Amino acid sequence: MIIDCHGHFTTAPKELREYRTGQIAAFEAGQTSNFAELREFSDDELFGELKNQQMKLQAERGIDLALFSPIAGLMGHHFGNEAMSRHWTRTCNDLIHRVCTAFPNNFVPVAQLPQSPGVNPANCIEELEFRVKEQGFVACNLNPDPSDGYWTDPPITDRWWYPLYEKLVELDVPAMIHVSGSCNPNFHGTGAHYINGDTTVFMQLLLSDLFRDFPTLRFVIPHGGGAVPYHWGRYRGLAQDNGRPPLAEALMDNVFFDTCVYHQPGINLLTEVIPVKNVLFGSEMVGAVKSVDPETGHYFDDTKRYIDALDISDADRHALFEGNARRVYPRLDARLNAMGK
Repeated sequence: MIIDCHGHFTTAPKELREYRTGQIAAFEAGQTSNFAELREFSDDELFGELKNQQMKLQAERGIDLALFSPIAGLMGHHFGNEAMSRHWTRTCNDLIHRVCTAFPNNFVPVAQLPQSPGVNPANCIEELEFRVKEQGFVACNLNPDPSDGYWTDPPITDRWWYPLYEKLVELDVPAMIHVSGSCNPNFHGTGAHYINGDTTVFMQLLLSDLFRDFPTLRFVIPHGGGAVPYHWGRYRGLAQDNGRPPLAEALMDNVFFDTCVYHQPGINLLTEVIPVKNVLFGSEMVGAVKSVDPETGHYFDDTKRYIDALDISDADRHALFEGNARRVYPRLDARLNAMGK
């Protein structure tokens, strides 16, 4: 089975984006509560582009199942207030639940969290618990920078975040570390801010004892781990210079990377540097890069092709495509077992 650990509902009806734009405008005009509800889409409206694009590409590229969450760039945690973030998050998660209920063989739900700058992450627990316990969500996306480009909250290793981590451990669900859109003009959203977020969190983890406090907490760092695999020697050296344990001992039972790296040399490096047990297949399609690579004639985000081309054992290939995902996401594994898969 080919399990894509990184999918977003990027083919949601354009009216969802229009609704969000209107919600933000209404807030800025003074409507800070009692937010208008998104109208209910028909099945054709909600699933039309999903079938025409994402499900079509899944079939063409040989992907059996995708972990599916709201559009990361639209999380926009810096907009509005706590109440608006909670309302928007509920709206997005409701759509994910509906998609995954309609197409359980294609998609498994992953939750957005109602984060806001300066608001304690404990605020997210109610939404997380409801989605996991009542609706079968298997994970969540965690934004380490709810200010979306200014990093005003404490580092992800600070005790500020601990109430949420306690709930993640209790529920036995991992979090994908995923920033949202950048409101800082210095950082392009997908080209800089995303990679910055991935790299920054890894460095925060390197300098902390977070996993001593939470030995079963699991984070997936997307986009191939940002700059981390390319600078693995730097991070090993920084750990050593700062009196930290070796990376394999301190982090690699708890931190995992996906394969959202859009060229063969990058995938080659990722799987040569990072242990196979810490790499999960992901594509993020249809996502950050939608075009065809003129050097290969194939889509940049057709990442399965890169895994297929690796000179690795069948056991390692199985781990990358399926085994690691089922181990890191135990609720996914239970769901698949219940389906006889």
